[in-house]
Amino acid sequence: MLEKFTEKAINVVSTAQKCANEMHSANIVSEHLLLALFIEAKGVPQKIFKSYNIEYDDLLAEIKESLNINKNISTDKTPVFSLHLKELLKNALDLANKSGNQTILYEHLFLSVVNDRKSNNVRILEKLGFDVVKSKILLEKLVQRKSKGLYHPEVDDNKEIEPNNSAKTDAIFDSEESIKVFERAVAKLSASNYEILGTEQIISSILEDKNSQLSQILSDYGITADKFEEKLSGIQSRQAEYENRQIIFTPNAFRTMNLALQTAKELGSSVVLPEHIVLGVLKAKKGIAYDILKELKINDDDVAHSIIKPIEKQMPETLTILRLAKEEARRLGRNIVGTEMFLLGIIGEAQGLGAQVLNELEINIKDARKEVEQIIGFGNEYFDKEIVFTKRAKRVLEKAWELAKNENKTRIESEHMLLALTSEPTCLAMKTLEQLGVDAVEIKEGINIQHRIASANNQNE
Repeated sequence: MLEKFTEKAINVVSTAQKCANEMHSANIVSEHLLLALFIEAKGVPQKIFKSYNIEYDDLLAEIKESLNINKNISTDKTPVFSLHLKELLKNALDLANKSGNQTILYEHLFLSVVNDRKSNNVRILEKLGFDVVKSKILLEKLVQRKSKGLYHPEVDDNKEIEPNNSAKTDAIFDSEESIKVFERAVAKLSASNYEILGTEQIISSILEDKNSQLSQILSDYGITADKFEEKLSGIQSRQAEYENRQIIFTPNAFRTMNLALQTAKELGSSVVLPEHIVLGVLKAKKGIAYDILKELKINDDDVAHSIIKPIEKQMPETLTILRLAKEEARRLGRNIVGTEMFLLGIIGEAQGLGAQVLNELEINIKDARKEVEQIIGFGNEYFDKEIVFTKRAKRVLEKAWELAKNENKTRIESEHMLLALTSEPTCLAMKTLEQLGVDAVEIKEGINIQHRIASANNQNE
């Protein structure tokens, strides 16, 4: 039956065995399980114990007294599970099945103990001031499962609000590289007969920096400043840049810049670089610049891959997290990435501060995957479909980007992604963490602790 236990639940049973061994008990009994539940308590269960000011020494004393009353025989032999404890574990499995869980959680063991009237556990807890009825209600809420269909719960256009990327346009030209691109583009605009910046001035200014790695990559595909200018000189009309309206950017340049901003976020950067702008042009597939690139007979995907490859080599945490999130979505037969996939990506990345915080809170990929599977189930989408983000996932990415910028970081890191998840308290990622016994307060405190540790280490160096 242990294969149905989460790692946290297994730790409780293992600790109960250890407690029985230290007390030289012949059997592992329900009181040992209660003590183990206290020792292994994390998140909400830990807060339940703390809310009643229950201390380890007091609980241990009551349990020892109970065992003496029950006249447990002390022995040096390895303790074995009592029949009553086996019954409690079976009750925990029944509770899991009733709540819609395929695995036994820590909370199911806790509920099994407080529901048990055959042992002295309830009496012990009540003697220490523990409100059994109130705590049962809270524990039951933690393990409740809502019915789920094949749709993704975060896909709800009526409730989700699209991030206002247009309000972030000023942030596009805030890196040293993009500022230079913008300045050269404006200079080109001033030398022309136009008053509104288009994609052609932006790409032309990027190509002007012939010594950059990006220009060298584009040159390999025949995209050079000279060839681009030659094609540009033959264009008599900017109609391809307009859609019946005029703004400081042409509509297609505006669209391209917003795509560049979104691309920067998805590649883990808190600043927009020339690479992101070129990728934005390739994604937009409109405008004079894109028309010229197509005349030079490039393959969009090949150019995009060549630009992204050097970025991937730098191994930005968020890029890895998003890649893993997409893999998790495919594993469940889905083409939608929600916040729950971001959570799995953070855990799977394993090296970042976000993963470290979750590890300290005893959140592992095995248990998290099981929770996600129970929440959204398996889909039947084809794997070759484009992977898309839910609007809520986009909001989380937007928030992570803002957090990174506020810290003057050039990259979005895993801690920003994890902290951003807490800004959406009803998202599937937070529901998953809640089921695993972790809340937003613990996450924020865990990040603060890691920051203090890192700061202390830097001072020591």
